[in-house]
This record gives sequence, C-alpha cells and structure tokens, in this order.
Amino acid sequence: MNRINPAKLHHSKWTAAQPVNREKHFLVTKVITDSKKVPQRCVLEAVASQRTVELDWRELKDSAQWRMGWLD
Repeated sequence: MNRINPAKLHHSKWTAAQPVNREKHFLVTKVITDSKKVPQRCVLEAVASQRTVELDWRELKDSAQWRMGWLD
C-alpha cells in the first residue's frame, strides 16, 4: 500500500502497474476538494498522450494498480 500525504498530491508522479495503450506515466494535474477543502478526487494526465483520467485519490494507495514516481 502506497502512503500518500493528500496535501502533497498535486503535481505528484505515478506509474500504472498495468499500462494501457502505452500509457504508464501520469502526473496529478488537479485535486478536487469538497467545501471543507478535503481532497475527494484527482485528475491524472498521461505524459505520453495528455489523456486525462479522474479518479478517487485513495485509489492511488493501491500498489497493485499504482506505483509512486516514474518507474521503468
């Protein structure tokens, strides 16, 4: 399980454990918060294609799907 500090989530780098369409390196470009400024979702942008994916930020804790940083 990846340990994540929600305050440092913006601009963090991630590698997908199972790349799809050669997209494996992602950058968090936006953190969506509720009215109390608590993170709820985040937007990841694929480095290769600039395609964006929105997901619950807690999904990044799953090390079977995501690795912290850009790995080979």
